[in-house]
Amino acid sequence: MLSACGYRLEGGGPVHPGVTRVGVEMFANETSYTYAGIDFTNELIREIQNRTDTTVVSPADAAYLIKGKITSITFSTVSRSSTERVTERRINARMDLELLSPDKKVIWSVNNFSAYESFTVGSDNINDEANIRNALEIIAQRMAERLVSQMSANF
Repeated sequence: MLSACGYRLEGGGPVHPGVTRVGVEMFANETSYTYAGIDFTNELIREIQNRTDTTVVSPADAAYLIKGKITSITFSTVSRSSTERVTERRINARMDLELLSPDKKVIWSVNNFSAYESFTVGSDNINDEANIRNALEIIAQRMAERLVSQMSANF
């Protein structure tokens, strides 16, 4: 016989206790990175589909709804090769997220949720933009994993 200690294997179960179907609205994006809202939304949907038994449906067809907002994407210097040449930077992304019940009450939320990733500064703008984009995709994946884990935790 197993006792209920609160731990469970990764994957399976609902995204939040009692939520079998959920809609995910496109995240609002308060940053200058136009694709951030799309990328972060898609990563969360993918994570819910891959790691839970909850079905993601159109927000119009959903009783439960996830709403999110990318509040900031900031940069900081990690390393330099000289006083004038930055070789590595860090991106930090922050977001707010809430899960709403059928009567539109917040049943789970998090504010100022953040993750970061470092990237090598490119030799030109094209390489630099590609490195930034890749770092943001990693951040979106990481945040989605952590968000789904926290939402589904039932300790």
